[in-house]
Amino acid sequence: MQFGIFTVSDITQDPTTGRTPTEAERIQAVLAIARKAEEVGLDVFALGEHHNPPFFSSSPTTTLASVAAQTSTLQLSTATTLITTNDPVKIAEDYAMLQHLSGGRVDLMMGRGNTGPVYPWFGKDIRDGIELAVENYALLRRLWREDVVNWEGRFRTPLQGFTSTPRPLDGVPPFVWHGSIRSPQIAEQAAYYGDGFFHNHIFWPPEHTQRMVEFYRRRYEHYGHGSADQAIVGLGGQVFMRRNSQDAVAEFRPYFDNAPVYGHGPSLEEFTSQTPLTVGSPEQVIERTLGFRDYVGDYQRQLFLIDHAGLPLKTVLEQLDLLGEEVVPVLREEFAARRPAHVPEAPTHASLVAAVGGGSDPTVHAPADAVTGQAR
Repeated sequence: MQFGIFTVSDITQDPTTGRTPTEAERIQAVLAIARKAEEVGLDVFALGEHHNPPFFSSSPTTTLASVAAQTSTLQLSTATTLITTNDPVKIAEDYAMLQHLSGGRVDLMMGRGNTGPVYPWFGKDIRDGIELAVENYALLRRLWREDVVNWEGRFRTPLQGFTSTPRPLDGVPPFVWHGSIRSPQIAEQAAYYGDGFFHNHIFWPPEHTQRMVEFYRRRYEHYGHGSADQAIVGLGGQVFMRRNSQDAVAEFRPYFDNAPVYGHGPSLEEFTSQTPLTVGSPEQVIERTLGFRDYVGDYQRQLFLIDHAGLPLKTVLEQLDLLGEEVVPVLREEFAARRPAHVPEAPTHASLVAAVGGGSDPTVHAPADAVTGQAR
């Protein structure tokens, strides 16, 4: 099982000091957080995509390429890649390039995003959100798997004799997760292709997460990819820890109360009782996280949000120390002991290459006209 962290890249005022970091400071902080994640033994670092303040991550591939250059084992992912408003041709190119630069240490999570105005900014209509996700992803898969693509759809100009470059590393595209909080259509899409399904699992009660994951598992089996319990599931989560639970609650409360997303609503106690947010000791985080398995089954990836709501970098790095030293080692052992042998691990580039009998050089050598792009 993979354990890691994800960031939404918010730039938020620290309510205890009144100071808001600059974009430059926040970007450098996220790079430091990624390096620390590898240092403490985590598996995955995932970065969101936003195109509006107070977020900085408008170009996840650029940031993740920098992380790749500063790490050696960390799996890089997104949380999420906007399949609705990004051109699938550009996604195919950018993430194949990142795949090469990282030596295969990349996968990505497709999502529709949660910011409505982003659609018209990129010439799209939010009412087409599901249809865009379906059509764009179908094209993306072809761009990664076919050397020459002829295609015509509803939402972009046709392609004739088009080759996306670079080709995927070793001829194997990055693994794809489909992220959704409330849309069964996206869970259906993940199941149809045999891809992974990621449920953010932060703002909703466990019963909702259970229904979404169960639906995905049933449809995964329906499409013949394996038994329901072999479906590839990932969960989000949010934690704040101190060795003494009372200290954790007291320190985190002002950040929770003023957070842009859930501040000024239910109390911290109400929110932690109704959702998977865990604020307490490492032992409490371990117990709560192990309990996720009771309602989603054995799953492959657990990502935690730990740098939201204005928490200073020093505090975030301390959270990573606690995760790496006290929480994740126990979770690894416990989840591994409980997982049946037929339930797969999270896919990696190495496992995907092995599944097809070994990689190959997919380079396409096709002399082309410099003006038209077409072969002579």
